[in-house]
Amino acid sequence: MENIFYSLHDFYICTKSMTYIAMGLGVLGLLGWWLFLTGRDETIRKY
Repeated sequence: MENIFYSLHDFYICTKSMTYIAMGLGVLGLLGWWLFLTGRDETIRKY
């Protein structure tokens, strides 16, 4: 399947949707990375 853009509007809509998808994946990736960095095993306290 070839991506043929017949007008500037078609090109704009396609690139805009790809940008939103990439930003959404980036936010999910950053959220996962943040949870990975802040999540740690709690030490067992022996009093």
